[in-house]
Amino acid sequence: MEPLPPDRLFVALLHHPVHNKDGQIVTTSITNLDIHDIARSARTFGLGGFWVVHPVPGMRALADRIVWHWREGLGARANPSRREAMGLVAVSADLDHAITAVAQRTGEVPLLVATSARSRAGALPFAELRTRLRAPGPPRLLILGTGSGLTDPLLTRCEEHLESIRGVTDYNHLSVRAAAAILFARLACGQDDDQ
Repeated sequence: MEPLPPDRLFVALLHHPVHNKDGQIVTTSITNLDIHDIARSARTFGLGGFWVVHPVPGMRALADRIVWHWREGLGARANPSRREAMGLVAVSADLDHAITAVAQRTGEVPLLVATSARSRAGALPFAELRTRLRAPGPPRLLILGTGSGLTDPLLTRCEEHLESIRGVTDYNHLSVRAAAAILFARLACGQDDDQ
């Protein structure tokens, strides 16, 4: 299959507002591996950019330091392929900043696409969103949640909801890094559950 057209699909990793395992609304910590692995998957599957979204200045400073190390610091010289992937990463205080950045880059406000491990009535099949990404229209910003998932107000804000990833058992607790790689592959390459 042809690669995604440029600047059609972007991703944001939200650390707030998300749920914890008890259903409370919390702010999660930034994880070094999330930044690395999602950036590498985004570069592999042709996404236009990756925003790490966190409201706490200290956490954003940590993310900026990680990105700097691999883009400009010693890591950039030691691992050029990691440098290339980290070139997709931006750090943002909130989702609105990421939306604005995508709009400035593409000239269109992106549609927000929610992801969830929970099934949702009316969710878009992967094949349908894959078709939409290759048709004229606004870009998409795929929203990934940390913790135990996105809050209901945030889900309501999204214009599109992507179907859940299903495995072959009833266990459904993928890391956000693993889920991101599967989502990107299905949207970019057409690798659905039945393939």
